[in-house]
Amino acid sequence: MMLGQNQTAEQVEAVKKKYGFDKPLETQYLYYLNDLSPVSFHSTNNEDYTYLDKEKYIAAKLFTIGGTTTAIKLPYLRASFSKQGKSVSQVIGETLPNTFVLAVSAIAIAMFLGLIFGVVSALKKDTWIDRAIQVFSTFGMSVPSFFSAILFAWLFGFVLHKYTNLEMTGSLYELDNFGERLSIKWKNLILPAIVLGIRPLAVIIQLMRNSLLEVLTQDYIRTARAKGLTEFQIIKNHAIKNALNPVVTAISGWFASMLAGAVFVEYIFGWNGLGKEIVNALNTLDLPVIMGAVLVIATLFISINILVDIIYAWLDPRVKLNS
Repeated sequence: MMLGQNQTAEQVEAVKKKYGFDKPLETQYLYYLNDLSPVSFHSTNNEDYTYLDKEKYIAAKLFTIGGTTTAIKLPYLRASFSKQGKSVSQVIGETLPNTFVLAVSAIAIAMFLGLIFGVVSALKKDTWIDRAIQVFSTFGMSVPSFFSAILFAWLFGFVLHKYTNLEMTGSLYELDNFGERLSIKWKNLILPAIVLGIRPLAVIIQLMRNSLLEVLTQDYIRTARAKGLTEFQIIKNHAIKNALNPVVTAISGWFASMLAGAVFVEYIFGWNGLGKEIVNALNTLDLPVIMGAVLVIATLFISINILVDIIYAWLDPRVKLNS
């Protein structure tokens, strides 16, 4: 893959030696863990794979004992097989911001509309408004994102293009007509953000409705009404904040999964994000990119869930962080 169709046996052997593929599988695994570790060990022999090459590692030496150097460094995700040796960190750094923008936009749409519809559905319980919102949320949870993406791209990007001025495909940054300058196309964000936000929107509506209905039956709500507070004051100052815990859980989980789950949406809309890059890496068997993307997504998922635990303590004083 890296050498093309006209490689020689000598070139293949050189590449295997350069990337440590001439070693046993268990040794290659240890090499990979060493590359990921912030504290790592390197050979002083510049012909070994683990040699502390400044072109590969962003590192600072700590000390050297015998033929081994101990260093502190940034995790090294290796180089792409299919992009002329471009580092995986660079590939992810170029695509992850686009996925982050898409995920933030989608979850913002889901939060804004989901909280409003959830509160309205709870306050209008068992009316036609409540039933209509429940039907919408059921459809939203049931329809797969790839089907929604195809439908929205066809309907709003093709059939209604002259009214919406939206394209079927397009990314956040696009080259001008002369191919010289990148410009931001915010309109390309509209359709993928809406499609990606449909399922979390439906979940947030259901959770907000059910949680708010439960909160409204609590004793402190009856006490607030007995004190003469208006329904708006009760909802705004007491009920909503205490009903947000399950919603925050859902939002955090959906946001983290969007960083990986946007694969189909990004691919269908041609959005140059991490999801689309993962699909391309799978098609070309670019294993370093696949492995690096999975590790980055997993790290983000864990970090977001830790952040949510901290937010819980702010939302609900009964929840205390362990010291």
